[in-house]
Amino acid sequence: MKKRHLTGILAMGAVGALALTSCASGGAGDGGDAEGDLGTITLGYIPSWTDGLSTAYLLEDQLTKLGYTVEMQTLTEAGPLYTALAQGDVDIYPSAWPELTHASYMEEYGEDIEDPGAYYEGAQLTIAVPSYMDDVNSIEDLQGNADRFDGKIYGIEPGAGLTAQTQDVMMPEYELTDDYELVTSSTAAMLTELGNAIDNEEDIAVTLWRPFWAYGSYDVKDLEDPKGAMGGNEALHFLGTSGFAEEFPEAAELIAGIQLDDAQYASLEDLVVNEYGEGAEAEAVDAWIEENPDAFETLIAE
Repeated sequence: MKKRHLTGILAMGAVGALALTSCASGGAGDGGDAEGDLGTITLGYIPSWTDGLSTAYLLEDQLTKLGYTVEMQTLTEAGPLYTALAQGDVDIYPSAWPELTHASYMEEYGEDIEDPGAYYEGAQLTIAVPSYMDDVNSIEDLQGNADRFDGKIYGIEPGAGLTAQTQDVMMPEYELTDDYELVTSSTAAMLTELGNAIDNEEDIAVTLWRPFWAYGSYDVKDLEDPKGAMGGNEALHFLGTSGFAEEFPEAAELIAGIQLDDAQYASLEDLVVNEYGEGAEAEAVDAWIEENPDAFETLIAE
């Protein structure tokens, strides 16, 4: 089992919702035009959601090499992030789920947001349990077994689309609302509960999503969802504030060319989150590019 860098994720996840860390890129690469020639792009992301964490640093690297100054701005919830994106306080969000998981935010803010493109197909929300739970293979198997789980399903941040889908759709659909509580706090806290339960071979159910590095570090399985209550497959998108492509045409062209398959995405997230960890994200991206020099058609390798 790979080392789990939960301390770093916890530390990053504690950043205040809009107090935000904002700093200019230190030059993730030497290619392209002189740094800043093409302007400044503010990149907003939620560090505890490691799909966005990974692609944020990949995008910082690529945009810096292209000739932009990149300011990284962290938030802790999806709501403030979409608000900042719609208001232009953030120029781009590098890992959005606008089709299903974040559909409510798109309904509210979509007129002020543009979509430069999807970078990954086949994302999915899931309910998972440890693989050793041989007799629990479907969400339906949670019915009548609340005592085994202490009446709890462990989730992530309260404002996450995954939280809303689980609490407002899945639990009522499977008649779990009266017997289970969805415990929300943070992604890191959920993973801590999962890790502790697995270490002690205890029963636990958690909310997860694919793609996510945790599948390579924890021995878990997705529960079947015969009613489709967790939603179908969707794509992960880059989202820009309204007018992004017009103001930053070179960036929009680069972003439109980014397409990652399962193996490429998994290796990027694993390097950023597990192998290198907090404070060494730029080095992780460098290592990933060295391993995947032809990952997508607009990649700037040097």
